[in-house]
Amino acid sequence: KTLDQIEPYLKQVSQKYGVHVCGEGGEYETFTLDCPLFRKRIVVDSSEVVVHSADAFAPVGYLKLLNLHLEDKPNPLSSSMALTEMKPCLSCCNQEISVESDDCREMSKPQITWNLTSSSSSEGEKLNYWSAKTKKGYQWISGTCFPMEGKSIKDATKQIFSLLQAELAVKEYKLSDVILLYLYLKDMSDFGIINSIYESYFNLSPPARVCVEAPLPDGVPLQIDCLVHKYELTLPDTIKQQKEVMHVQSISHWAPANIGPYSQSVKVGDEIFCAGQIGLIPCTMQLSIGGVKSEAALSLSHVQKILEAVKSETNLSNILLANCYVTDKKYISVVQNLWQKSLREHSQENEEAEAVSGLLVVVVFPHLPKDAAVEWHVIALTDDPSERKSFIINKKFQCYVIDCEVVVSSSLSSAAISLAVSLLSPS
Repeated sequence: KTLDQIEPYLKQVSQKYGVHVCGEGGEYETFTLDCPLFRKRIVVDSSEVVVHSADAFAPVGYLKLLNLHLEDKPNPLSSSMALTEMKPCLSCCNQEISVESDDCREMSKPQITWNLTSSSSSEGEKLNYWSAKTKKGYQWISGTCFPMEGKSIKDATKQIFSLLQAELAVKEYKLSDVILLYLYLKDMSDFGIINSIYESYFNLSPPARVCVEAPLPDGVPLQIDCLVHKYELTLPDTIKQQKEVMHVQSISHWAPANIGPYSQSVKVGDEIFCAGQIGLIPCTMQLSIGGVKSEAALSLSHVQKILEAVKSETNLSNILLANCYVTDKKYISVVQNLWQKSLREHSQENEEAEAVSGLLVVVVFPHLPKDAAVEWHVIALTDDPSERKSFIINKKFQCYVIDCEVVVSSSLSSAAISLAVSLLSPS
């Protein structure tokens, strides 16, 4: 049978028994007969079903392929041309026709520009900072960097990861305990070299990752901040806290494949940590050409699809904290408007109770991967957004104002905090 014919049956089995429709839990294996990358299609001439185990409760069988042959395709594409000549899916085309009709108006709030001065990197290897460990087993390590001191990018990267491994070992962690990693590069043009070294340290189930170019101190090519998690065997809910990883590398019409050794998302308990998403068209892996609005909408759509894939019925309203990285401050209002519009549309379409939306933090960086203009990175919860609590605290001083906004999860176990400092004009 074809996938179209068997799809309803697979969904029925999934709902009744919890079987993954794609057989990701080992329920069954697949054998691909044809796809756009194949020069010829595989035709099964004869087969038979072999019962491996006739157990009354859980029978096991397999399909034995007896005779097969290759068949020419009407318009075969070479493997090298297949990706470039495939037509984008409809959802991607809809994003591409977005037109930059509105002005990218700057925010009404006063903007603060931080001018970083050159700093000495002689103490770079001592910048590591460990946060306290939470009750759920989370802990941050930030500031992992190392001065180059005449070394090549490749050697400096290796030293930084060796330093990170040593720091993790002090707290009895391993690289496999890292669930979210922030990679700050001094120069995005070094991404290829750094990424190749990075890949050698992470095998299966790598952490979710965010990569941006940042004004690091002189002589420091990259810096690493990461979130680690290690569930204790003594916890009563150990199974609930186990790590679930989504690591899709194949080209599809669903969401972008990984452009590096990272996972699209990592789920621990009810928390979902998503990797940074840029406006890549899934079927071509090229950036959307519709401008910043198109990139912003397409990348946010990727976030939505990843959340739905991680856990059914999870959506943008489940986001507790959304970080949006842009390359120009005039894009800030664009992503803010898109964020609010997307939340409203989702609420209207699903007729859900009014949700307490997560916090949105927009940060301007010099460059993003693939020269993208926008990158979304979110942390979501599978809680009830309508049961969340939020509050705002404002404190005015003589020369500045501090604004603090907090959103607390319905379970009271997680919270997002946004702290902003605005300078006041002299009177």
